Amino acid sequence: MMSSYLENVLASLREAAFAVQLDADTLAILSTPHREIHARLFVRMDDGALREIPAYRVQWNNARGPYKGGIRFHERVDLDEVRALACAMMIKCALAGIPFGGGKGGAAIDGKALSSTEKEALTRAFVRAFADVIGPSKDVPAPDVNTDAAVMDWFADEYARIAGQNAPAVVTGKSLAAGGSQGRSTATGTGVFLVFDALRPLLGLDNETITVAVQGFGNAGQEVALQFFRHGYRVIAVSDSHGAMHEEQGIDVPSLIAHKNVSGSVKGFSGARPFDPAGIFALPCGVLVPAALENQITEENAQAVQAKVVLEAANGPTTREADVLLRKAGVHVIPDVLANAGGVVVSFFEWLQNMEGERWSEERVHERLEATMRSAATDLFTFASSRNLPFRIAAYALALERVAAAEQERRSRAAS
Repeated sequence: MMSSYLENVLASLREAAFAVQLDADTLAILSTPHREIHARLFVRMDDGALREIPAYRVQWNNARGPYKGGIRFHERVDLDEVRALACAMMIKCALAGIPFGGGKGGAAIDGKALSSTEKEALTRAFVRAFADVIGPSKDVPAPDVNTDAAVMDWFADEYARIAGQNAPAVVTGKSLAAGGSQGRSTATGTGVFLVFDALRPLLGLDNETITVAVQGFGNAGQEVALQFFRHGYRVIAVSDSHGAMHEEQGIDVPSLIAHKNVSGSVKGFSGARPFDPAGIFALPCGVLVPAALENQITEENAQAVQAKVVLEAANGPTTREADVLLRKAGVHVIPDVLANAGGVVVSFFEWLQNMEGERWSEERVHERLEATMRSAATDLFTFASSRNLPFRIAAYALALERVAAAEQERRSRAAS
């Protein structure tokens, strides 16, 4: 039976704790969320019906700073998924070296099927339900699946109405007009590429012969593909929920993005041939980038993977069973908690700008993003090599050491 995303995350946490000999008390604290908040949102739909929608916010740990994590509007949202994502955010923020803890939230509804009016009503209902547990120094949400800058703008506006004062730092991922940061919309995808670019020479890979396949062509997948394309790599295959396209000589990624913006899918793109989307995992390539949802590489398809590197742009795309098989096959898996941390890094920059009343240039944001991601990647490589650990376990272990140190300092202060 395939393990759940939460089981995968907690298993990695336990394995990492064993690797760094973390004491049992600290592991117990870091394996359990501080708080879980459930709500039932009532939203008036365009047809006049009143719809009841389950919603959640999980606050995992704040030893290093305010809880941080996105909000998703997706029909598959449940408490276990939100728990897993919140725990992974704790690891991700610590690994990137930014002063946030881990949190996550969501509402169990298909965000794609909502009109703008319905989505705004849902967002404002979400804020009203959770307003007492969020705030710039408490818990700072951000966009995730089926949420975007418009949703964050509504979120900040509703929070300001409740709080009686403007507080743009309550959320990140806002529009520029509402206090958002330059570079936020492309940060996740750019960060994925920067991590790979930092690790490539350390892994002994030659960029002139590397080909790339991208599974998932939303915001992150498009930006990852575009970054590889701009840096001279051949992107030979791309898939989304509607279809997949392949061209061994390389796909013109800007043209494919333009096609998807018009048609809504990669399907039908004239610059490549169609193939079965499930086949993307078995394509011979240098780098396979899962950029869709959780549990895409499983025990059933992992043995077919021919890539040298799996670069996890999505959250939790590889099951624990698949991870073991890939490791045995000699595939380098660059884990999500490092690879896709660019989004939360620039979220930190946005929060910092809001708190300090500053506005950074796009160049400054990119320079600091690049420095942060390259440093995090090389730190992980050094740590993994010194402990003889696979990247995922090393990532969790390094992050756990940092969070545990903050927890122990907090306990010492409380005892004094």
